[in-house]
Order: sequence, then C-alpha cells, then structure tokens
Amino acid sequence: MRTVDFSPLYRSVVGFDRLADLLDAAASTESASGYPPYNIERTGENAYRVEIAVAGFRPEELSIEVKENLLTVQGRKTANDEPRKFLHRGLAERNFERRFQLADYVLVTEADLADGLLSISLKRELPEQLKPRQIAIKSASPSPLIEAEKAA
Repeated sequence: MRTVDFSPLYRSVVGFDRLADLLDAAASTESASGYPPYNIERTGENAYRVEIAVAGFRPEELSIEVKENLLTVQGRKTANDEPRKFLHRGLAERNFERRFQLADYVLVTEADLADGLLSISLKRELPEQLKPRQIAIKSASPSPLIEAEKAA
C-alpha cells in the first residue's frame, strides 16, 4: 500500500488546503469499491455526464444529493419478503453509496434512469462576474489648440 505525505504542500502554500485534502482523499484506497461500476464522460466544453450501473434498482430506491461540491448517489434496496430460490445469484443488489467531488460552479442539471443506467448530467456555469468580458477603450478627444493649428 502506498501513502503520500502532503505535509510539505501545507507548509509551502496558503489557501490550497482543500486541494491537498482532495489529493489525500484520492490517494487513500481504503474505501475504494468497484461497486457499482460507473463512467464519467465529458459531453461538451462545460458539460459532463456520470453514468452508474444500477441494474435491479427502482427510482424510489435511489437518491442523489449535492452538498458543498459533493455529489452523493445512494442505492438502498427495499426488503423483499418474497421467498426466492436462486440456482445462481450473479446480480449484486446490495446497498451502495458513491461520492464524486465536484469542482466549483458545477451544477447537477438532471438525472435519468433507463436500461439499468443512472445518468446524471452536470454543467459548469460560471457567474457573470467570473466570465471574460471586453472592456471598451476610450480615446481622449483632440484638444481645441491642435484643431486650431490644423486649420491654420
């Protein structure tokens, strides 16, 4: 198991502690689970899609929450009292929780469940004050003395 020490980063930068925390969380593999599998796709310049394989889950058994730049997707199977006799059980219908750290100004726009895939659409929307803008350049009007000299 590899661990990375980010303490030198804390000593040499100011205000980037959130970035160091993200790197530290990404480096830790204790809670890493392969269930359920997922894809992260870039669908445009400022658009993304997260697809999670949730075969066997109904919409009411899934929840999506965004809080402080953290997208959390949970699946909670309801108790099935119906006795079933499986010859082979290959579908994992266990509870799960998947977390995705979102960048600033990334918003969830919609979620859709079709064919066992939960698709979550994301879009980065910068506030107007952060978008680039053109600044008009004013030129000084010519002085009256220069205009009088040109006329003479």
